[in-house]
This record gives sequence, structure tokens and C-alpha cells, in this order.
Amino acid sequence: MGPYQFAGGTAVVTGAASGIGEALAVQLAARGSSLVLVDRDEDRLAGVADRLRSAHPALTVVTHVADLSDDAQTAALATTLAGEHPETTLLVNNAGVALGGRFDQVTLEEFDWVMAVNFRSVVRLTHALLPVLKAHPGSHVVNVSSVFGIFAPAGQAAYSASKFAVRGFSESVRHELAENEIGVTVVHPGGIKTRIAESARTGSGVSVEEYEEGRKQFAKLLSMPPEKAAAQIMAAIEKRRPRLLIGWTAKVPNVLVRLLPGSYWKLIARRAAPAKPPVAA
Repeated sequence: MGPYQFAGGTAVVTGAASGIGEALAVQLAARGSSLVLVDRDEDRLAGVADRLRSAHPALTVVTHVADLSDDAQTAALATTLAGEHPETTLLVNNAGVALGGRFDQVTLEEFDWVMAVNFRSVVRLTHALLPVLKAHPGSHVVNVSSVFGIFAPAGQAAYSASKFAVRGFSESVRHELAENEIGVTVVHPGGIKTRIAESARTGSGVSVEEYEEGRKQFAKLLSMPPEKAAAQIMAAIEKRRPRLLIGWTAKVPNVLVRLLPGSYWKLIARRAAPAKPPVAA
């Protein structure tokens, strides 16, 4: 399979109103891709789209507002994307949410909210757009997992479950789609400066004091600009890389998990308080 061709293609990007999604939209447009941008924040999404239309008047930039935590909205969006954008050659499942709290501190409804956005929407949108992507050999899929899809810290049962699921789903689908000349990249970002930590929900059973302490600890790790992360993702897409680890906060845990699969958390816990907001997008 040759390099992915950005120019002349159309990219669907979820979570495009800020962070990595917005940075990817900017860099995709700069490489000549038309855009289909998805987010629940209508105002921010409109601002991103307007700036891109102004900077790249020759490209098509379309927006769709949807709350991916609502399965019905996600299903409707999936049908719309497949029907209205048959020219799609790249799908970037980037949208994500976070929930702070141990498993016994969150409700099942809160847990399901995370799974709906972080995993079920990835499955639904990928499934709906597969016929479109197959119609364009050389297409590509990017699913954004997390460093918490490599290791699972205390206080992140819901987030880790969703991101490990994205990882497994991506690897299996990659093997299936190889014969269709469609590439699949799963991305594991580390400490990226996005809005996911500040917009994370707190489990119903988590005290304010406990949550704020966790937030402060992880804020120290959020150092990489989303533009830099997006540039690495762009390179991975072009080169058809199957897996991308972004930043030392992803690469170091990856090594620890390989060396100490059953006891890595003892080492990590010494350097950080129990995890509340995630360090990754």
C-alpha cells in the first residue's frame, strides 16, 4: 500500500472544535483535503470552519453538530455522513471524554457515557463509512486511543476500558481491511494540552478535594501542544503506520508495561497520585 494522498481527498474528523481535532483539520486543509468536521460544540465548530474556509477558499468545509454520547444522534450522524459524503477517503475518530473516579465511585450511567463517546461512536461511524472508504482504495482510518489504552491507572476504569477497546477494535479492523487497501492507524497520545481534562466529569462518589488533587498532579504532564501531536498523526497517516505513540508520557509507560505487565502500576504510582483526569486526548 502506497502513501496516503491528502490532496484531493475528503477527511471526516470528529472532535474537531478544539485540541488535536482542530489542529488536524488545519493541517489537513493545508495539505489539500476537503473537510467534514463533527463536534457537539456548535459555536467553536463554526469558528474553526469559518477560519478554514477563509484560509482555503478552494476547499469544501462542512460541519455536523452531534452529541456522540447519544446513541440515536450518533446513528443518525453515521447515516448522514455515509449518504452525504461519498467522497470520503479519511476517517479520524478523535472525539473523546473523560470521567474521574474509581469504579466504585462512578455510576453505571456515567461509565456508559464514556463508552458511548469513546468507543461506540468509533464503531458506529467506522461501520457506516466502510462502504464509502472501500469504494476508494487507498483510504485510511485513524482511531485515537490514549496512553490509557496501553496501561490502566487507578481511578480510570471507564476511560481505560474505552481506550483499550478502541485499540483492540482498530487492530482487528486493520487486519481485515488490508485486502481492501485501506490503512488503519491507532494513536496513543500522552500528555497533550487539550480541553479533555478541564471538561472531564467527576464520578458521583468522588469528593471535590480528591478530584482537584488528581487534576493538579496530571496538569504537570500536559505539555505537548496539540499542533505538534497532529503533525505526528499526519506523518503516521501518510506513511500508513499501524500504531503511533505520542510523547514520552506514552512511550515510557509502553516500555514499563512490556517489562512489568503485572506490576508496572507500583512504579507509576510512586510518581503520581491516583489518576483522576486523563493525560491524553
